[in-house]
Amino acid sequence: MQTMKSILYMTSGVLFGLFVAAVIWVVARNPSGEAVTLRPVPTDMPIVVHITGAVPRPGVYALPRGARVQDAISAAGGFLADADKTGINLARLLEDGEQLEIPLAEGGALVIATPEIDISEPSGTELVNINTATQAELETLPGIGPTTAQKIIDYRDANGPFSSIEDIMNVSGIGPGTFERIKDLITVE
Repeated sequence: MQTMKSILYMTSGVLFGLFVAAVIWVVARNPSGEAVTLRPVPTDMPIVVHITGAVPRPGVYALPRGARVQDAISAAGGFLADADKTGINLARLLEDGEQLEIPLAEGGALVIATPEIDISEPSGTELVNINTATQAELETLPGIGPTTAQKIIDYRDANGPFSSIEDIMNVSGIGPGTFERIKDLITVE
């Protein structure tokens, strides 16, 4: 009986030793195979659209895939006051390389100032004083709609009168392009 117990203990010890040796061998050996290289998540290339016509900032814009006409118009500064919005599907998906033309309402005229054209004021035309003009008077300026006119009034109410015509570019929504179109039509005196 004693010998049986000793054989049993010896066999258990050998089996346990083999098990521990196998675990150590599996853990200690060098991994095989190729290393896994993590790459950044692929992102969709943006689409590029050209927007022209009755928007404050016409040009070429990169928009995310799935962008709609409304997104392009927002990127270009929204509609001008004299834009014809009736035939435009704002929910339509845009395609890469597309040109989007925003038409003017009947009787509207798109004013684009270029360096070659002299936009000097015609005799008898009064300049709009941006320090005292009403919303309606401000809306007579090219590229200034009701929202932007109200922003001008709010800005001067909060910050006092404009000291120079260039200060109008401090108003949200009026950039260099809009300023170029209105600079010869406004005054601070």
